[in-house]
Amino acid sequence: MDRSPAATRQIVFINAAHTATHYCLLILATAVLGIVQQDSGLFGHDYGTIMALGTAMFVLYGVGSLPMGWFAAKFGRHRMMLLFFLGTGGFMAAAGLTSSPFWMAVALAVMGAFAAIYHPIGTAMLVEAAGEKVGRAVGINGVFGNLGVASAPILTALLAQSVGWRWAFIVPGVLCVLVGLAYMREAPVDMTPKGAHAKPFPQIPPAIVRRAVIVLLAIAAASGLVFNAFTLLLPKLMEERLATSPDLLPVIGALAFFATLCGGLTQFTVGRMIDRLTLRRVFLPLAMVQMPLMLLLSFVDGPLVLPLSAALAASIFGQVTVNETMTARYIAPALRVKLYSIRFFIGFLGAAAAAPIVGLLHDATGNLAATLLVLAGFSGVTLACALFFPDRQEELQPELWNAAPAE
Repeated sequence: MDRSPAATRQIVFINAAHTATHYCLLILATAVLGIVQQDSGLFGHDYGTIMALGTAMFVLYGVGSLPMGWFAAKFGRHRMMLLFFLGTGGFMAAAGLTSSPFWMAVALAVMGAFAAIYHPIGTAMLVEAAGEKVGRAVGINGVFGNLGVASAPILTALLAQSVGWRWAFIVPGVLCVLVGLAYMREAPVDMTPKGAHAKPFPQIPPAIVRRAVIVLLAIAAASGLVFNAFTLLLPKLMEERLATSPDLLPVIGALAFFATLCGGLTQFTVGRMIDRLTLRRVFLPLAMVQMPLMLLLSFVDGPLVLPLSAALAASIFGQVTVNETMTARYIAPALRVKLYSIRFFIGFLGAAAAAPIVGLLHDATGNLAATLLVLAGFSGVTLACALFFPDRQEELQPELWNAAPAE
């Protein structure tokens, strides 16, 4: 499908917003290692206590996604995305200027509230612009999100080590605001296909839609916790199992970057596979390997940690691309922003539990083994969802839905 230059620029900004979203949420996970070294007088020495300062950020990130469908309808998607860039960037930088744990938690919480704008609204805009190649567009967008996940540990570590942990928040925050100022100059663009490219959404049997929605909401809760906990614990895991000193912050960041980079490559591959295969046939293999990898990683030490972490990242991140495409395949465009809002609300509430779970279990046991065992249990929910999801060839030929029998 041919797009206007203005629509192409909109997609570039949507992808940039996805990077910023995941980057901002993971700064604390690595910055905490610098805070303990550089500012223990203000923030203390306990890893778990400092990590828990991000709890309100993830709660508001989850709760804030719920009303986004209403906000988008009332104020417009373009205005909401502009608020995303300016608000997220502004409070990201503010977190680096705080002088107490309380104000750090407040700045992170408000940043999380603004970051909640992206997924329900940005994803819906992207899916509408993608046309028939939803999997490819979501896969590429996923790579940009994963770029934020992968670059946050290494860039945060480099900034914290070279100029101090505060700049690890300030520098990306200012950059996010600058992108927002550039986006302010863009006129709103209607991303929906027109003319010959505009095809009516098929009439999918209600029983199949209900089944797909049940899986979507169940997987949202489980995968939200697993995704967030894994990305939060990864820098600490690399420190414990490979680079045994927080003095090696850049090394820890580089190891975490490598592991999550594999997730980004998987998202691009999965996105292309989705346009050729049914969702269940892509989802099921990813779900089947997640629990065994999590169990292995709970007790393995030394060099094997890196390839196991990379394989687990591939499974977790690849699954995200599948989940986001589910909504595009089974939900009519008029309802997508609302369902994305509900789905991300549920998912991000699960994600909000990740920071205290990682921090408190680590402080209670002295390592991350127990946390990984808990996450392995939630990976079992992911596998059950993959087994229950419909496997319908009509996904690839939507015109066949009109004659399709219900399951």
